[in-house]
Amino acid sequence: MIAKEINENLQNGSWIRKMFEEGEKLIEKFGAESVFDFSLGNPREEPPCIVTNTLKNLATEPPQGMHRYMSNAGYMETRKAVASVISDEISRDFPSENVVMTNGAAGGLNVALKSILDPGDEVIIFAPFFVEYMFYIRNSQGIPVVCKTDPEDFQPDPGKLADALSEKTKAVIINSPNNPTGVVYAEKTLKSLADVLSVHEETAGSPIYVISDEPYKKIVYENILAPEIMNIFKNSLIVNSYSKSLGLAGERIGYVAVNTEINESEKLLNALIFCQRTLGFVNAPALAQRLVQATAGESVNVTGYKINRDLLYNVLTDSGFSCVKPQGAFYLFPKTPGEEAEFIQTALKHNLLFVPGRGFGCPGHFRISYCVDEQMIKRSIPVIKKLAAEYF
Repeated sequence: MIAKEINENLQNGSWIRKMFEEGEKLIEKFGAESVFDFSLGNPREEPPCIVTNTLKNLATEPPQGMHRYMSNAGYMETRKAVASVISDEISRDFPSENVVMTNGAAGGLNVALKSILDPGDEVIIFAPFFVEYMFYIRNSQGIPVVCKTDPEDFQPDPGKLADALSEKTKAVIINSPNNPTGVVYAEKTLKSLADVLSVHEETAGSPIYVISDEPYKKIVYENILAPEIMNIFKNSLIVNSYSKSLGLAGERIGYVAVNTEINESEKLLNALIFCQRTLGFVNAPALAQRLVQATAGESVNVTGYKINRDLLYNVLTDSGFSCVKPQGAFYLFPKTPGEEAEFIQTALKHNLLFVPGRGFGCPGHFRISYCVDEQMIKRSIPVIKKLAAEYF
């Protein structure tokens, strides 16, 4: 018998995975050209040429011992390259010793949470949130506490954060640009959150860690920049990956960076390195680290994502759907007309695959991933209009 908790999770399942499986069935029945799968956030843009060229060089002239074990924190050369980019972003020197290379952002989040959580500690997440946060927190025996954002623009509400805080609060997870909304949290809002946390920390006498999950930081539009978390929150950790920025989702490479202003930051870094090993990750992939060493400051061309965003946003809003225009990432999160489950099923009848908002802690919405083929979007436009005509 498998563990009860895992069995329950399997029964509930991931809505994203469920919709993907529905898509496979529809493709088998109707053919790929007639199915419009907007369920998965699988990066479409190919890595920059410098990544491909670096990979070729590593294959033909590999450094001595390139495939051996290294420090659990990663190659120092790679950590220096990452720290250099962070230094430019936060406009002050950031030490390479405060970077731990991880198996993507998912590995980084699990390592970070394992390092700071005692059983029963609470972690606040803002809804809508990335679906896996719940599982990551529970992996370390933490308790997720959901804090609703403003329903009109999905910005976090400082007042609601204050209400959600308790003596058991150990961390807050921030995800901006956000999955599933594409919203970039405003600097003014984040500073207000920092003020709320500072008051609570002073009263409680213990830090609340702000873990900033930033895989979409470079996928932004109209010259919008995501605020620098380390310049706003003293007790902050950045968790990032190159899955989206370099198009390397399958290579599982990322990092955790610890703010130098954290008291006893060296002890926290030692905990991260220890958990990297004992959670079974051991170290981030060697080859991927070498790629990052040479390309940490690069990013994919987001033009294709912007074209897709505009295509879908315009057809949705012109058809009557209410939707906040994404500032980053590659998702739209419109309101469902009528009851959510019924709408998702109706969309399926039109071979349109959307993910219900309940999976992201925000029922009454649905997520559309636009990191898909532009031609599929164009083929879907009359179908979306036909679906909309049933409601508006």
